[in-house]
Amino acid sequence: MLEVLWSLAAFIITLGILVTIHEFGHFWVARRCGVQVLTFSVGFGKPLWQRQAADGTVYQIGAIPLGGYVRMLDSRVDAVDAQQYRYSFNAQSVKKRAAIVAAGPIANFLLAIAVLWGMFMIGVPSVKPIVGSVTENSIAARAGVSVGSEIIAINEQTTVDWQQVNLAFAGAVGGQTVVLDVRDANQRMRRHQLDISRWRIGQQQQPTFVDIGLMPYRPQATTELVDIAANSPAQAAGLQAGDKIIAIDGTLVSEWSQIRDVIAANPDNTLLMEISRNGQRLNQQVTLGNQLIDQQRIGFLGVVPLVEPYPENYRFEQRYGFFESLQKGTERTWDLMVLSVKMIGKLVTGVVSVNQLSGPVAIAEGAGASASYGLVYFLGFLALISVNLGIINLLPLPILDGGHLVFLTIEGIRKRAVSDRVQEICYRIGGALIFALMAIAISNDVFRLTQ
Repeated sequence: MLEVLWSLAAFIITLGILVTIHEFGHFWVARRCGVQVLTFSVGFGKPLWQRQAADGTVYQIGAIPLGGYVRMLDSRVDAVDAQQYRYSFNAQSVKKRAAIVAAGPIANFLLAIAVLWGMFMIGVPSVKPIVGSVTENSIAARAGVSVGSEIIAINEQTTVDWQQVNLAFAGAVGGQTVVLDVRDANQRMRRHQLDISRWRIGQQQQPTFVDIGLMPYRPQATTELVDIAANSPAQAAGLQAGDKIIAIDGTLVSEWSQIRDVIAANPDNTLLMEISRNGQRLNQQVTLGNQLIDQQRIGFLGVVPLVEPYPENYRFEQRYGFFESLQKGTERTWDLMVLSVKMIGKLVTGVVSVNQLSGPVAIAEGAGASASYGLVYFLGFLALISVNLGIINLLPLPILDGGHLVFLTIEGIRKRAVSDRVQEICYRIGGALIFALMAIAISNDVFRLTQ
């Protein structure tokens, strides 16, 4: 329950920041263009808080935190006298109206640059993209990628951590081949050509490099327990943090993978565990629970093993000075923008399945997880969602900012506005498409939660 509340709080904070910045972009440019702003709202529905400023603008927070809006004076919907007309949105030139509309997405891109700038100044703890294992018969296995290789570049794009590897493979989906440059375990440079002509991103929410068959190096989990879950079979049996499992049902165990496999294979069964506690050997009878994973009932103990630390030469921190962090933040934002556009194009062409669309539940989970890891990870997540929000709003659908820009472009070329009837029809079509996409995204969220 606490995890759900944490994710919900992180989601509201994330969306609140993104919506506020997006709408502030519209608001700020509208003010600079001489347009009177009637309402600045973060959220929809009944106002939870509201205040009218001296200039007449009403600032409010709505009860439904799923968006926001800036309502400007417009003679097409408001009663405007001759003296006020010049302050209305529709009285402005095409260039000014286009600037006001585009300001929202641009504000999201600037926010991404700002938070990534701060993230790189704080410092991002990272691990090198070193291959821990290669899945049998996978794309990577067929290309001859070996365990212990460090991924240096993908299609000439430098990769310093697994996040960049993930983004590089995502950008390559739909192509024929990927050129993978690695430094193998013997420090020799090698180049592999991966055939991805039949690869499509799977329905499961997992990194692209896992689809390819590359599993990151992870330190080994030991047989010592570091945490016992509350109300778990382990707690009921009296196991404690610091216990070291030596044997199960008389069979000696030396690796956590052995313990994990035995537990998984014995749902609801009672096992005899020999443990070492404070130098003494004890026998504990443990009745396992069970849990359903991938339609299979497996055993459940409720413990966390002690994991060995990463080798020092595998870890590094991405921290830069004031100006270099700004450059890195700008470059990362541009890379995310390009990737977002590519992925939308691949979604339209069918290269990427609509099953990959994520809705508010997935965003809430991501916000909660990133916030729990720390500030720098939350900033990275915030930048990613901000870029996606900006790109999506620029799509040429009438209900979005991009659709308004299309109408303004047509007006600029024809020297007269698109008729109200045509716009209304387009808005209905655009609204139906957005509703359909949201329905698919939410259904994908529900499907993933029920798996």
